[in-house]
Amino acid sequence: MQTSRHIRLFRNGANQALRIPRELELTGTEALIRKEGECLIIEPLKKPSLLTLLATLRPLDEEFPEIEDPYVTDEEVF
Repeated sequence: MQTSRHIRLFRNGANQALRIPRELELTGTEALIRKEGECLIIEPLKKPSLLTLLATLRPLDEEFPEIEDPYVTDEEVF
């Protein structure tokens, strides 16, 4: 895979833009861009895993009501 390519910059309204060549496409639909000196660094944003997201949630403080859970026979399942 080619890691660099000459491209042209253009204006899109008030923004400067570029087209990312197919061989340099990023995964996902969002990215983070930052400037380091004269270089622009573009990194794809990774969605957090479900476990990471769940770890940020606070436990529930409320009590849940008891729900009767009757035994189900094989005949009732089929």
